[in-house]
Amino acid sequence: MANLNKILIANRGEIAVRIMRACGEMNIATVAVYSDADRAALHTRVAAEAIHIGASPPRESYLNIEKIIDAAKKSNADAIHPGYGFLAENAEFAQAVNDAGIVFIGPSPFSIRAMGDKAEARARMIKSGVPVVPGFQDADDQESLARAAEQIGYPILIKAAAGGGGKAMRVVETKSGFPDALAAARREALNAFGDARVILERYVANARHIEFQILADKFGNTIHLFERECSIQRRHQKIIEETPSPLLDDELRERMGNAAVAAARAVNYENAGTIEFIVDPDTREFYFLEMNTRLQVEHPITELTTGLDLAQWQIRIARGERIERYGERLIQPRGHAIECRVYAEDPSNHFLPSTGRVLDLQLPNMPGVRADAGIATGDEASAFYDPLLVKLIAYAETRDAALAKMQNALREFSLLGVTTNVEFLQTVLAHPTLRQGKATTRFIEQELDAWTQAPHDERRTMGLIAAALAESLDKAPEGEASSVNDPYSPWRAQRAFRVGGELPAAL
Repeated sequence: MANLNKILIANRGEIAVRIMRACGEMNIATVAVYSDADRAALHTRVAAEAIHIGASPPRESYLNIEKIIDAAKKSNADAIHPGYGFLAENAEFAQAVNDAGIVFIGPSPFSIRAMGDKAEARARMIKSGVPVVPGFQDADDQESLARAAEQIGYPILIKAAAGGGGKAMRVVETKSGFPDALAAARREALNAFGDARVILERYVANARHIEFQILADKFGNTIHLFERECSIQRRHQKIIEETPSPLLDDELRERMGNAAVAAARAVNYENAGTIEFIVDPDTREFYFLEMNTRLQVEHPITELTTGLDLAQWQIRIARGERIERYGERLIQPRGHAIECRVYAEDPSNHFLPSTGRVLDLQLPNMPGVRADAGIATGDEASAFYDPLLVKLIAYAETRDAALAKMQNALREFSLLGVTTNVEFLQTVLAHPTLRQGKATTRFIEQELDAWTQAPHDERRTMGLIAAALAESLDKAPEGEASSVNDPYSPWRAQRAFRVGGELPAAL
């Protein structure tokens, strides 16, 4: 069994902080990496060590494989945890980590590559007997794709073969719209993933998006930890997730769980991963969508209903522990959990990202509510990175109670200085369609596309005033983090709670 005494987290924001806290409970020291924009970011203050890896643009820092591996070597880290996003599903990164003699906390490069290519993944699922949406992945020239679209039947979904996250996806309603949509999808795929290849799938108009959490060890033991429903989306991006799904009954849950395990075994998967499906609520047929070969943003709701720490299990599997004694039949999920993603964005202005200094952050403090935050008062919401600021997770014995608890949590949540989507989340949670458990992936598009905040909303007004005041505050010199360099700063005091951290001499 491998000894993992120090882990470098190759990420930032809330997921870096969350992994560091999991490591802390296991008495494992942590190393943060940071860009120029993140010199004083929360994850650098939570880690035992922090190493600068480059300029603010991700390609010069968080996507720079050589700099991250060099940081791991300099800090004598035994392993690297990629979090999610950035390099988390990059097979070349996983291979480079392995080649450097460092443990990669995730699946093998082979599994990442096999599931990262949508065309190859579809072919593997078909061979393994996992249901897939009728589609086409056998050729990539325009003539073959156009002919396949007619055979499948419109509406058609065009998807990037080498990507995910809702990028380079186009829904095509008619034959006449296919050429332009194909060209647009190719351009976006090339820009986002460096690969212009696409695949086609039949578009399931009123689908439910349901995923299954997978755990697999190095000894061939693979289990699922039940489902999460992720149908509440905007522009193919999830904003609210829950477990269990209001749609599934025991029979459908078992069928989907078995398919999820089969999908993972088809690529000899190990560590934590997620198999995503779409479900036709009318026929109750389900289809493989993709596999995310990493820890999901929404993993906390599974943790609250199963009692397992998935980040810790990633580490345990990476160091060679077995999971066979934790077969899914021995894990009985209890209660209901809901997650809301708080983004720095303005729903009343086409969800445009918001930036600025967080002048005051107050997280809800009540039983059954968890807040995974990547920021604190005084931090900057940067334009360089994903606008996810905080994840609020509510747990209760029933779905109705969990919904009520989440509404209370959102009412208690307060962030001044940056515009967020909190009011929009409250509106979504109060909608009858969601309350009845009938929302599909087109729910926001159909019901709330024209949503705008009230012009005199008190919280928004306070936020705008606070943002204006932020401009008058003195800022630290460029490239310097005064709060970290000041031995009397409360952020320095917080270092005492880090694994391997020491109290400042002045305290």
